[in-house]
Amino acid sequence: MFSPEGPSLRELAVQALSSVERGYDLLAPKFDHTPFRTPECVLDAVASALRRAGPFDAGLDLCCGTGAGVDVLARVCRHSVTGVDFSAGMLAVAGERVRPDGPRVSWVRADARALPFGRAFDLVVSFGAFGHFLPGELPGLFAQVHSVLRPGGCFAFPVVAPPRPASRAYWMLLAFDAVMRVRNAVWRPPFVMYYRAFRMGDVRRELERAGFGVELQALPEFGRRRDGSPRVRMVVARRPR
Repeated sequence: MFSPEGPSLRELAVQALSSVERGYDLLAPKFDHTPFRTPECVLDAVASALRRAGPFDAGLDLCCGTGAGVDVLARVCRHSVTGVDFSAGMLAVAGERVRPDGPRVSWVRADARALPFGRAFDLVVSFGAFGHFLPGELPGLFAQVHSVLRPGGCFAFPVVAPPRPASRAYWMLLAFDAVMRVRNAVWRPPFVMYYRAFRMGDVRRELERAGFGVELQALPEFGRRRDGSPRVRMVVARRPR
């Protein structure tokens, strides 16, 4: 499914009926051949924006998966880059990727809601992972990120503008979330993955409650919608000095 190298429909069904951790362990060998991986154009745009804001010394990719965000950090961090994820399968694939000379890269298996670091980072990024957290988990998640950033450090991630109610994409995402809610109501263990639960207003409020100063930066590579709003923005949440 998706491509000849991607998972089959049967494999996806098995993964969807597993826990989030087990599902990603199973998906890991073929994850980079699915639409779930953040597109290169988004990664490149974020890297360009971070270059203008940096350089940084130490970076953390939160929920790093197979390491696409680590590659972004390697372009903008001078000393070290760390990828953290709770899926051993995803970390195994990430560790096999060949990377050019650059900052030191390390991998840590841990839950993003209980990070095993002190104030060790100048920059934290995350790509495509927030659908795995329920709205009530955001305060704790953002507090964890705040706790591992040095004063003046920033937490950055891209956000795509939500589709309009009249669009096909809107109804597809609505249907997906509805199916996931039914699945989690009747099947255990739950698989938390909701596309419409990460709302910008809630996110900004919870970031500010966690102690961040928040700004939104348009990523010009993706242009603007008919109403003039950016198609893709980067959230930059900075820990005050």
